[in-house]
Amino acid sequence: MSNCEATGPLPTPSDSSAPTTAATHGNGRRTFLRTALTGTAALGAALTLGGAGQAVAAPARPVSVPYPLTTTPATVTPNQALKRLVAGNNRWRAGNQQHPNETPARRLEAVSGQQPFALILACIDSRVPPELVFDQGLGDLMVIRSAGCVLDSAVIGSLKYGVLELGIPLLVALGHQHCGAVKAAIQVEETGAQMPVHLDYLVDQIIPSIDHTTTGEAQVDATTNAFTRSVRDTLSAEVDIAPRVADGRIKVISARYQLTTQRVHGLA
Repeated sequence: MSNCEATGPLPTPSDSSAPTTAATHGNGRRTFLRTALTGTAALGAALTLGGAGQAVAAPARPVSVPYPLTTTPATVTPNQALKRLVAGNNRWRAGNQQHPNETPARRLEAVSGQQPFALILACIDSRVPPELVFDQGLGDLMVIRSAGCVLDSAVIGSLKYGVLELGIPLLVALGHQHCGAVKAAIQVEETGAQMPVHLDYLVDQIIPSIDHTTTGEAQVDATTNAFTRSVRDTLSAEVDIAPRVADGRIKVISARYQLTTQRVHGLA
């Protein structure tokens, strides 16, 4: 496939993958993180902030949760999860969104835990909200966003929480058309322009992926494709993730959202 443009939508996979198995939870920092997050949620539900900084008990209020979510791994396979994203993006493009899982009942379900079926690493661009682009609702996606999908320790740690603690079977690195971070990297390389200090890290990460076979918007698209593929490869090779990729428990892919057509193109 050419670096310049992904030629089709996210691939429609078969259902041949084996069901995702439960993640093995170790001790140490991962167990502490899981416990801390659960404890924080419980504390927030039990207390409200009173005057002068006092914590006071919230009034008792029965909550009916007929179909509680859990933090156990989702039961869908990677290919089934990908099919759900494809179907959701098709609805978004056609203007036939279902806006699933937004009801008051769903909000009560979510109190008890979460079971997202896909993990999306997306750019911070306000035009590309994954929950809308894939027509998904509360608790369906775990979304981490950074400019240009650039990785750092916080981003990787957040992604690994979704993979290792929640057993999410699909991870998507989602770039997009007209990405400002990619344009900045190209500008710096071509003109030697000085970026504000806080942008240096972002630009430095993207520059090695710049495509030099084309120019203009085609170059931005090609570079976005190349960079999201590099992010995909980096994540797939992570020591905690690679065994799950090898045995089919998780699929890691790259993709790009086309603003002009609203289609998510899968990148090989």
